[in-house]
Amino acid sequence: MNPVPRLRAVTSESTKTHCPYCAFQCGMTMTVTEGVRRDTQVTADEDFPVNRGQMCIKGFTSGALLDHPARLRSPLLRQRDGRLAPVSWDVALDFVAERLRALGAAHGPASLAAFGSGALTNEKAYLLGKFVRVVLRSPNLDYNGRYCMSSAAAGQNRAFGLDRGMPFPVSDIAKTKALMLWGSNCAETMPPIMQWIFEQQAAGGQLVVVDPRRTDTARTASLHLQLTPGTDLALANGLLHLAIELGLVDQDYVARRTEGFDDLRRSVLTSDPARVERLTGISIDHQIRAVRLLGESESSMILSGRGPEQQSKGTDTVSALVHLMLALGKVGKPASGYGCLTGQGNGQGGREHGQKADQLPGYRLIENPADRIAIAKIWGIDPDDLPLKGKSAYELLDALGPAGGIRALLVFGSNVVVASPHASNIEAKVRLLDLLVVCDAFENETTRAAHVVLPVAQWAEEEGTMTNLEGRVLLRQLVRQPPPGVKTDLAILCALAKRLGATRGFEFESAEAVFDELRAATAGARADYSGITYERLRREQGVFWPCPGVDHPGTPRLFVEEFAHPGGRARFHAVPYRPSEEVPDAEYPLYFTTGRYKEHYNSGAQTRLVDALVDIRPEPRLQIHPRLAAQLGVVNSAMVLVESRRGAVSFSAQLSTDIRPDTLFAPFHWGGRQAANRLTMPALDPVSRMPEFKVCAVRARATAGPAPEGTK
Repeated sequence: MNPVPRLRAVTSESTKTHCPYCAFQCGMTMTVTEGVRRDTQVTADEDFPVNRGQMCIKGFTSGALLDHPARLRSPLLRQRDGRLAPVSWDVALDFVAERLRALGAAHGPASLAAFGSGALTNEKAYLLGKFVRVVLRSPNLDYNGRYCMSSAAAGQNRAFGLDRGMPFPVSDIAKTKALMLWGSNCAETMPPIMQWIFEQQAAGGQLVVVDPRRTDTARTASLHLQLTPGTDLALANGLLHLAIELGLVDQDYVARRTEGFDDLRRSVLTSDPARVERLTGISIDHQIRAVRLLGESESSMILSGRGPEQQSKGTDTVSALVHLMLALGKVGKPASGYGCLTGQGNGQGGREHGQKADQLPGYRLIENPADRIAIAKIWGIDPDDLPLKGKSAYELLDALGPAGGIRALLVFGSNVVVASPHASNIEAKVRLLDLLVVCDAFENETTRAAHVVLPVAQWAEEEGTMTNLEGRVLLRQLVRQPPPGVKTDLAILCALAKRLGATRGFEFESAEAVFDELRAATAGARADYSGITYERLRREQGVFWPCPGVDHPGTPRLFVEEFAHPGGRARFHAVPYRPSEEVPDAEYPLYFTTGRYKEHYNSGAQTRLVDALVDIRPEPRLQIHPRLAAQLGVVNSAMVLVESRRGAVSFSAQLSTDIRPDTLFAPFHWGGRQAANRLTMPALDPVSRMPEFKVCAVRARATAGPAPEGTK
């Protein structure tokens, strides 16, 4: 008689948490079913007030990454024959610590560097900053948020004295009478936010979209301003010029709440409508219509995306957008003002807590003596032992190797080879390192050059806080235990610190313990988290910073009564128009710009592993106007070779009248021969150090196949 098979009990447990992708940080419910095999299902959280039960396809398919067959489950160490082979954690960590120690001793602390991510939790960003500055004693730390929100941060800090992406809740979008989306295709990059925009329109609100392409977002607008790439600053200054000429400036508000307007007014005298029309291609009638909507509506707001920000004049452009809303008297008023649609999941928190070259936790500045004293006290060190400001993201990566002085690089949560401008340059530079350590859940284009790859837990397998685009601090809860063989980033940092001789300050037993130290480090700072606790976050739907006490309700709306500069006034700064670093000429006669598909995220290191997403968008396609395609002899789906002064990439053509005839567009989610960032410009904004991703000059021609490997 056959024995009766023993069946394993089937159990299900549901946990509320947040999406691993963008800064909207949709609430989601994850249900783990344990039986013959473990299964994880994802549904949208109906109760979370930001996404209200909606989610994009990336969020719904995110559970596929947790048990993906390509997932790393053991440390990998580069062998003498060039292979990456599995080793134990002790072998991998001992190797990394020994190499860091030797390289630091031979070449100095500044030869050691780390590169973080806007995907890291607040706890990880905080501890990474502490590790680099206290254990490695190096100034060289930055993160991929430098490529995303740094210009918006710099512009807001300059005008307001404080940067919090959106200084009001996302629900205010539905209440504003006039909304201008500037350089944001949020219908694809952040689809659940569209419910608030549709609600705004249903209530009679007007939508203006500023974008060189007629995107899915622009299709919903009552007015689309399809400007020439790189001329956003000219248009923003021109709208302020018109606001002054049309008598739309709120003189009382400007007198009571701002300073420096007279100098700004003189500077925009040259931004007359006719000149702006020549530069931008936006008619005078459309300029007037747009500024009247903003100025004459009871409430109005501008929300910017990467379009105006990822330029070598991104900070000035954001400043000009802020100037316009300040001059109209809108900032700090209900359902009004300026906000930035932060991109990465923790792009906001990531730039607040010390993984940016110039910052310490709480938005303190590393070169401010009082801020150094405050953090040194928390860390138990002498303020003089803190290094000063290091290199910004691209400058750091460009300095890899003996010539640049950086010999070792630790990478946490970023695929730098794909995400950086002039990608072929960075691909070459990482191969010059004496030590490259990549902490990730999967191999990617950057790990191909790594000496050590350390497998890490994913978002659903650990606790940690995130700060979304509104400044709402959230708790990502533990959904399931990580698989055997992986560690959290926090555990890796603590283990390396111990091996490198840190006798105290890295003995954390949990993410919550790290967060409690972060709270203390931010007390009294601009980004004050001291009143936020895990207990509160489990009980509430997030808490808006600043929150200076456990009994404080948090601050959903900033600037209602005063700004963060001494004296409480906002500041105007003259920001004259200047062209992009590289504009079309006889040799390279076309504009090239980049962006996203809704099915993929950033460098695609995660989403290119999800079959459901790859099936929909298996490759990048070049958006090209039919008129230009005819000139080039290109038909739909044919191959087009696009060349810039930095590289060449072949794309499959997608003919569309949604793009200007002088402009080409491609998404940046792919690496290798399909990497759009092989073409892009590393010219940097002088303030934010943001590279000029959104504008470069190219030429194009029909071709039969891919660009030759290693071209340019």
